[in-house]
Amino acid sequence: MANETSNLFNRRDTFFGICEAVGQDFGFNPLWLRLAFVAPLFFFPVQTFIGYFALGGVVLASRLLFPAKSAAPATPALAAVEAAEQPSQKAEEFALAA
Repeated sequence: MANETSNLFNRRDTFFGICEAVGQDFGFNPLWLRLAFVAPLFFFPVQTFIGYFALGGVVLASRLLFPAKSAAPATPALAAVEAAEQPSQKAEEFALAA
């Protein structure tokens, strides 16, 4: 899915991506958090929006303070060279031992 890796602000299916980001950080479906914001929205709209954007501030702060570590780029050529060298080194070790 291309939507999962794109910038949350540029996606059409999120509202600033706050629930999506919290769901990613804590490992749950963001739909549950979105549903939790629906009922208070009818009774306390101003407080609900304040809470939503406060949660967005927490997400922003956590993402800036603790950025996600990116995986080191794999070098398949180096791995192939190392794999090719290992059997020949073992063969030489056995030849010396005999």
